[in-house]
Amino acid sequence: MKKVVVALGIVLLVQCAFALCLISALQLLVPRNMPFAVTGASQVVNAVTSEVSLETISYANESAAVDAIGQSKVYGAYIPGATSDTLIVVPSKSFFGRVELEGAFAAAAKKLGRPVEVRIVKPLPQSDRLGAVTGLLLVPLLIGGYLASVVLFKATRTAAAPWRVAILVGYSAVAAVLTDLIAGPGIGAYSNSHFWPLLPCFMLVTASVALASAAVQRLVGPLGSLLVVLLFIVIGGAGAGGSGLSLLPTYWQEIGAFFPPQSAVTLIRNVLYFHGNRIITPALILGAYALAGALVIGILGRWHPVRTNTTPPPDKEMDAPGTKSSAAKNAVRILAALAIAALMQCLFTSNYISSGHAPVAVGLPFGVTGSSPILTAVEKQFSLKVTHYPNESAAKEAINQSKLYGALVPASNTLIVVPTKSDIAPLDLVTHFQSAAKSLGQPPLKVEQYAPTPLAKKDPFNLVVSLMLVPLLIGGYVSSTMLKTVTGAPTGRWRGLILAGFAIVAGLVISLIVGPWLQGFPTEKFWIVWPILALIIAAVAVTAAVLQKLLGAAGTLVTVILIMLFGNPSSGGANGVPYLPDFWRTIGPYLPPRNAYILLHDTIYFDGHGTTQALLILLAYLVIPGAALGFLDWFRTPEIPVTPETETEATAMTVPIGAPS
Repeated sequence: MKKVVVALGIVLLVQCAFALCLISALQLLVPRNMPFAVTGASQVVNAVTSEVSLETISYANESAAVDAIGQSKVYGAYIPGATSDTLIVVPSKSFFGRVELEGAFAAAAKKLGRPVEVRIVKPLPQSDRLGAVTGLLLVPLLIGGYLASVVLFKATRTAAAPWRVAILVGYSAVAAVLTDLIAGPGIGAYSNSHFWPLLPCFMLVTASVALASAAVQRLVGPLGSLLVVLLFIVIGGAGAGGSGLSLLPTYWQEIGAFFPPQSAVTLIRNVLYFHGNRIITPALILGAYALAGALVIGILGRWHPVRTNTTPPPDKEMDAPGTKSSAAKNAVRILAALAIAALMQCLFTSNYISSGHAPVAVGLPFGVTGSSPILTAVEKQFSLKVTHYPNESAAKEAINQSKLYGALVPASNTLIVVPTKSDIAPLDLVTHFQSAAKSLGQPPLKVEQYAPTPLAKKDPFNLVVSLMLVPLLIGGYVSSTMLKTVTGAPTGRWRGLILAGFAIVAGLVISLIVGPWLQGFPTEKFWIVWPILALIIAAVAVTAAVLQKLLGAAGTLVTVILIMLFGNPSSGGANGVPYLPDFWRTIGPYLPPRNAYILLHDTIYFDGHGTTQALLILLAYLVIPGAALGFLDWFRTPEIPVTPETETEATAMTVPIGAPS
């Protein structure tokens, strides 16, 4: 029992670290010491800087400011004029940064009565309209490099040997080509002209993580794999700055600078959108990680080799070391291990990028209380699923029940948007409806933000629930994996109760971290959030336990594929289900992540309306596998030897799957 408590305690600590790092870094995306160009004194700039944390940099003229933008030095610029001013925004630097800057300057200019024209420089392509591709690419590159080092270690039972560097560099080259082919020509997340410039970047990122991971494994021992997860995936991933480095809290900007993910994001973004400007520093940092890892592996592998136990099991014969047969078998094991890592990297690339690189709404549920030429014009450009209501009160009641993403009230010339329903739907609706009104010569619409339960003050973009989902899912299947590892069997008389107890405790701790501590959701929802978190963790845990019993070691892999490679991308997340491509919209209702997100999100922000189906499906994932697990417990399962090494390896192999984008 002591081993079980220790193992599940490790899972809980990693799970809580994921939640704490992810949410504290990404829940409040606002400018923090954001570099911003100015070309002269302005009351508007003074008003904005009194409210927003900008690091203003003076330039001689507009041309110099635009040149600084092209070199990826600043997030925007303000050009004061004689009778009106110009605000330059840079979506390629940060989509959310652009939103924050436009909102702050528009409000200040309106208050001061100063006309301001907004000009876009370095616009994002339609294939990456939210600037998400950089962050999405980071996921397969990090996980692929890390998994390559771990599976190679498991295949050879040593973390250092002179030839290991060559193998990991070779893997990085192959994996980079596969990732580039899938993301570029395959999915179209970026233009084919970027294929060759990005290829060495992908190879460098993967190699830096793979070689550094192998070096840490050699220096620290079996716990090295877990340490790499915490440093590179959990802490480094949280400080990567995929949404814009200057939108992270200052301490995360500084912490992230020490780890590969932040350099990887900067390198990829500047190659994609800034013609390779300012890439020397991130390339040197990544190169330093790769070189240091290679030196540690090579030196310790040659001068301090690790002796492995070559005693064969009593029921098996082993070829003599050094024989052709032994070398051939080792080569096969190595190739098979690296093939698994490459397959996982390819699946992460294809699934996460195809589901999220260019969110476009299809059939966005929308209400209207009368006929309007503006709505007719919008429907020609934007896919809406329109429902008619007799009056504004009825439309708002439908919003209260989580049925609509917005509504138009022609009688009062009002557009209602629902920020708690989606992070980007309000922006899309305002853009399309205001543009249609202008083209028809109609007065601008009044925009009303309406939500039954307002977003938490520290979650202005409706991101916390989707961020919280990642550690919940990971904690579910890793707890089952660790329990199987320390007990030596995938089932046991008390296994279901142990997993249920873990889910209750983990749900409580994460709810305390995200709610009262980080204020990621309204604190009055704490008592209903806790059991929902426990249900999500338990449903995934017992599903994983049954698959592990039926399929053996492959059960964990199937669980990861089911939950993280297909379930998580199809959840809809903060964007909303209508923004998913057809395939992901179709499969989502049958998998736990979509239902977990809907149940948790709509309970917090819509008083539980529209959650019945999600609750029933999650309960089915809990009850049916739970009953199967109880039935399987009647069959005796032989135990297998368990060592500290196998415990830490099990955690390390499963924890990183599902790292943040």
